Amino acid sequence: MHAAALGMFITAMMTISGGHLNPAVTLGFLSTGRIKAQEAGAYIAAQLVGAVLAAVLVRYSFPDPIVRTGTLGTPAIASSITFGQAIIFEAIGAFVLVSAVYGTIVAQEKPVLGGFGVGIALLAIILVVGPLTGATVNPARAFGPAVVSGTFTAQAVWWVGPILGALLAANLWDRVLLKKD
Repeated sequence: MHAAALGMFITAMMTISGGHLNPAVTLGFLSTGRIKAQEAGAYIAAQLVGAVLAAVLVRYSFPDPIVRTGTLGTPAIASSITFGQAIIFEAIGAFVLVSAVYGTIVAQEKPVLGGFGVGIALLAIILVVGPLTGATVNPARAFGPAVVSGTFTAQAVWWVGPILGALLAANLWDRVLLKKD
C-alpha cells in the first residue's frame, strides 16, 4: 500500500517538482546535469523540512503515548547484519529506485507508467531490504523522524548508502543506458 501511495504521489508531484521527494534522487540528477545546483539545494532543503514536519504531524496526531515518545519510524539496522552491510543494502535499494526513475520517467522511450513504475520498484525494495534496514533509500525519510524523536543512531547508513546507489544508477543510466539524441 505504501509503495502504491508513494507512486501516485510522485506522479502527482511530477508537474510541480519533477517528483523530487528524495535527496539521493535529487543528487543523482544533479550529478548528471539534469538539474542545476541551486534547484537541487532548494529541493533538498524542502525535502528535509517536509520530512521533519511530517514527523511532527505523526507525533502529535496520534493520542497513543507510545507514538509520541517512540522513534516515530526512525529506521534501524537488523541485528543480523553489520553497519557496512546496511550501507550496501541501502545503496542497492537506491540503485534500483533511481533505475526505476530513469527507466520509467526520464528515458525517451519509457513505458507509460510514470510514478507507478517507481512505486512498484519501491515495493520490491521494501520486501527485500525492509527487514534489514527499513528500506529507507531516502535520507529525508530517516532524517525527519530522527530529528523529532532525537534518535540519530546509524544515520550515516541512510545518507551514505542511498546517495552512493543513486549516484551510481544515475550516471550508469545517463552515460550508458539512455539513448542519446
